Amino acid sequence: MNKIISVEDIDRPRPTYQQILDRDGGRVPDVLRIDNNPLPSLDPIPLERYTSQAYFDREMEKMWSRVWQFACREEHVASPGDFHVYEIGRHSVIIVRGDDGQLKAYHNSCLHRGTKLKEGSGWSASIHCPYHGWNWSLEGDLVNVPCSWDFPHLDKAKMRLPTVRVDSWNGMVFINLADTGPSLADYLEVLPAHFRNWDMTDWYVSVHARKELPCNWKAAQDAFIEGYHTNLVHPQCVGTAGDINAQHDIFGDHVSRDIVALGVSSPSLPEPLPEQEILDMMLMGDGAVIGGRPQLAPGETARSMMARTVRTTMTEQFGMDLAALSNAEVIDSIKYTLFPNLFIFAGISVRVLYVYRPIGNDPNRCTFDILFLRPLSPGQERPAPAEVVIVPEDGSYTDVPGMDPGFGNLFDQDTNILRLQRDGMHASKAGVGVYSAYLESRLRHIQHTLEKYLNN
Repeated sequence: MNKIISVEDIDRPRPTYQQILDRDGGRVPDVLRIDNNPLPSLDPIPLERYTSQAYFDREMEKMWSRVWQFACREEHVASPGDFHVYEIGRHSVIIVRGDDGQLKAYHNSCLHRGTKLKEGSGWSASIHCPYHGWNWSLEGDLVNVPCSWDFPHLDKAKMRLPTVRVDSWNGMVFINLADTGPSLADYLEVLPAHFRNWDMTDWYVSVHARKELPCNWKAAQDAFIEGYHTNLVHPQCVGTAGDINAQHDIFGDHVSRDIVALGVSSPSLPEPLPEQEILDMMLMGDGAVIGGRPQLAPGETARSMMARTVRTTMTEQFGMDLAALSNAEVIDSIKYTLFPNLFIFAGISVRVLYVYRPIGNDPNRCTFDILFLRPLSPGQERPAPAEVVIVPEDGSYTDVPGMDPGFGNLFDQDTNILRLQRDGMHASKAGVGVYSAYLESRLRHIQHTLEKYLNN
């Protein structure tokens, strides 16, 4: 197989994302002007990485136990006593807000006989074992043992709950099961710099949907990394969104990005749609959201109109001043991927978190969490984060309360194909996947970073 060693060797469809920014005019932040993709090796990817129990077991031992991983939003543990249980494989971690206001995290196992101490999220003044009543403070100190007379051999000072590393960034809480290794700040690589002007701390979870998927966790997230499938799986999108001309960037072992321009037609169409038709398709419905269906002025674009609409809506509803933001920041899908399993949308009109996790010890099942974020209005008390809504495998995201039907249909289209992919991977005679050079470069990038962990 020929090895393409540079992105310059790829004749990407026009207009590129950078050319779309040029057409927008005006100020564009430097981070969106970065076009960086040192193409990974183009070798085929063994499908056993998605199907093999032995490979999955290596992932759990050598990768999941050593990486920083998103666990919850800060609003899930906002006040002293608030707790949230995060689980990955067979690991379980309690994240709590201590009496001192600091985040703490502990292995979710009683030091008496191993019972799980907490489930779900909630509030508790202490950490209490539901089996025999052993009790720890929020700071992890053992404070009470029923029938303590029968434990003359117990040194309470040595029975602190084992801790898990925990830290937060931009309103998100992360844990790391390894006692040593890089700090969260180092692990995040370019993310803090890139998000310097994209604050997410004054946002909260307004909708939270979780679906169990019949496939490997990597196959689930692969479906949301590339736009190669859009023309076939999401035909309703090709008139209003770039897909095969999306920009894909790789910044380090842990961080990559794709940027999809909205308000443009896909290069897969024979001719771009007229600007007014693009706008009409984006608004859909009866246009009531903006008081009717607007007509573009001569020379005006669907992108500029949509950006102006979002600015007006966000100002009126949430008191946000978006005048300093570019059209791209306001309306485009700017999605950063943090290895191994977190996607962070930076744009204003689409601010979402995607999280993918294996279920228990099964390489063929995973969960996909979607957390929609909404900004706080000036003076608004922070609401409690939305409760998780479970979507059955054969259910529809459109049934999730608060879920926009357009998004719900997209998620249904993406997830309904995954059982076929899982079964096809297991049935494969070739045993490998032949990924594209550019559009699927970030799938390769995740595979290569994973191999670095497994071989270290």
